[in-house]
Amino acid sequence: MKVKVSRKATFNAAHRLHRPDWDDEKNKAVFGKCNNPRYHGHNYDLIVSVTGEIDQETGFVMDLKVLKDLIKEHVEEALDHKNLNADVPEFKKLNPTAENIAVVIWNKLRPHIDKAKDLEVVLYETPRNFVTYSG
Repeated sequence: MKVKVSRKATFNAAHRLHRPDWDDEKNKAVFGKCNNPRYHGHNYDLIVSVTGEIDQETGFVMDLKVLKDLIKEHVEEALDHKNLNADVPEFKKLNPTAENIAVVIWNKLRPHIDKAKDLEVVLYETPRNFVTYSG
């Protein structure tokens, strides 16, 4: 019997969607307002879920306090109130789209969660735009 447990978190960050190998016209055509040279920001909502067997001793799939602390240390401290393009090493050469941010978050958390358990990241860039990554 597998059960999914989830923890919600939020962080605020600025970014610019831009490819330096494209000219300004193509960047503007593809990324629109998100290509603003002065950046723009989002209030991201994040849901991290872990799926696995219930531990018969503790009754947990994963201690949610541990998951909360992992999210704080590896996601919130790394991304909150940051300019993703300028302040976060993973985005020095990676366009900080919602898709890429979700993958980066998953990669930051995966080493700290039991490999026998599945990890899923859902990232809301706006209330109506979100991505899901499960590895």
